[in-house]
Amino acid sequence: MPPTSDAEAAFTRRLVALYGLTGFATSLAGRSLDPILPEVAAHYAAALETVALLASAFALPYAFIQPVLGPVGDALGKRRIIATGTALTGLALLASAFAPTLGLLFVLRAVAGMTAGGIYPLIIATFGDRVPVASRQVALSRVLAWSTAGQIAGGVASGLVAEILDWRTIIAVGALPVLLAAVILWLDLRREPDRPPGRLDVAAAIRRYREILSIPAARHLFLSVGTEGVVIYGTFPFVAGLVAAWGLGGAAQAGIAIAAFGAAGIAYGLLSGGLLRTLGIIRMVQLAGVLGAAGFGLMAATGWLAGQGKAVPLGVTPMVLGFFILGLGYFMTHNSLQTRVTEVYPKARGSAVALHAFSFFVGQSVGPLLFGTLLGGLGAVAALALLGAAMLVFGLVLSRVLGAASNAP
Repeated sequence: MPPTSDAEAAFTRRLVALYGLTGFATSLAGRSLDPILPEVAAHYAAALETVALLASAFALPYAFIQPVLGPVGDALGKRRIIATGTALTGLALLASAFAPTLGLLFVLRAVAGMTAGGIYPLIIATFGDRVPVASRQVALSRVLAWSTAGQIAGGVASGLVAEILDWRTIIAVGALPVLLAAVILWLDLRREPDRPPGRLDVAAAIRRYREILSIPAARHLFLSVGTEGVVIYGTFPFVAGLVAAWGLGGAAQAGIAIAAFGAAGIAYGLLSGGLLRTLGIIRMVQLAGVLGAAGFGLMAATGWLAGQGKAVPLGVTPMVLGFFILGLGYFMTHNSLQTRVTEVYPKARGSAVALHAFSFFVGQSVGPLLFGTLLGGLGAVAALALLGAAMLVFGLVLSRVLGAASNAP
């Protein structure tokens, strides 16, 4: 007998709380590094452009482990892999706080990225398995809100305490909530065991990937989320440097700007149901493109004023507002892509979401390289303006992609 609607709602709320906590902890640990990158660079006597690639050191292994962990989750149990990945990620992050050399810090960040690959993508697939499609996008938006609350906490706390704690302590403290989340996940597995592990069939996994990639709607979704990762996340490792170069403050102000992006995720989580009812998914992602362009445009205008030797009105506030507006646009598009991908290949959601995450994090790892190149060749103002134009086009193209995906068999 299927559960009542009240029972379904209660079950979904429990999933959101459990995996929202996991997303909060891992995001907090991940984002706490961004505002203190200049301190890390100074400690190792390295260029900021080099240290900024720590973001790619995390994202690339995260991406390339996905084709392995997707089938592993389908075969061995998604919840079991999520709990294991969370524990290993917390340990790798904690170890990175004690890295004696920059090279070893890069290695440990790569290990953390590899183990974290078993967390959020499989959370999405778990919601695809266990939450009805009618309420899935709103439920996933709530998990996204928890995750972005972690971004806020990580960015703001890291920036604010940078004056009194060294960067190693900040990284170590950030790893502790991840380890706590791992304990809670294992306790939940004891309370409600995952299904018995099955056999991992490598040939069948490869066959499933071929089937998924043969679906045009799936290919379009993967290309879209990869593009999103490139355009949105390339700027993050450079925020502290830009804020300092424009005379807008230091690590604390950079942390607040990054946190504003996360605050937009919470705002979207609260507004998502109304937005979907009022606008529908197609018009919402079109609006998202406009918001993304406006956010990057406001940042570019801030840099232009600073470059003219003029005082920027309200200091770092325009950067904070720009990141908030950009964040609203991003979460509108990203949540929509997440929800669509859970239906593109229902019989092996772990594998489908793995390709989704692979595409997204390849984009994230390429983003800092691209933005760094644009920064060196065009300057910050032109680079940010170019990203704004890209977001506008992206919103229009994505509305067609999602429309086609919703009509796909």
